[in-house]
Amino acid sequence: MTTSSRPGTGSQPWLHQKGEVIQDFGTVKQFPVGLSHEARMYSCQRLNKVLADTQILHGLYKKHHWLMRGATFYQLHLVLDKHAGEQLEIVDTVAERVQSLGGVAVGDPRHVAEITSIPRPPDGVEEVPAMLSRLLEAHESILVDAHDAAARAAELGDDGTNDLLVSQVIRTGELHAWFLAEHLVDTPLVRA
Repeated sequence: MTTSSRPGTGSQPWLHQKGEVIQDFGTVKQFPVGLSHEARMYSCQRLNKVLADTQILHGLYKKHHWLMRGATFYQLHLVLDKHAGEQLEIVDTVAERVQSLGGVAVGDPRHVAEITSIPRPPDGVEEVPAMLSRLLEAHESILVDAHDAAARAAELGDDGTNDLLVSQVIRTGELHAWFLAEHLVDTPLVRA
């Protein structure tokens, strides 16, 4: 029979653990991914900005999904939830890309709030067109940033980051913006 001098052995969890930070935010560790330190640093910085903004966009989608009103409630309630889910997939993919480049992905909501450029919405309920416009403005901000970051990542030889930004962030964002914008079109009544 062996005994252990370490606390928490057996079924007792090791509670109240504290640890040292082993990698600071804004740094990259060396990974054998065939990219320079400069390219990985740049990509991680830009991806963390997109990541923070996308996390805020996801939150806006969920807020507006819950607060939707009016004649198109059901359709918009569903589409906003669908878009929120797709944005959440992007959040995970972008965070994993940062990690795979040796960086540290921004994850704490308080840190996200420090990094994002997406304006904070009012705490209350806005009119439906204002909610949709707010989502469109957030998409456009992310798209402008993603286009710029993708081009620079390509110049630095970071094809993976370029591909992620173009194929997922930009294409999904453009599709979502199209869906939202079409809900703001004032269509005339058709008379028989």
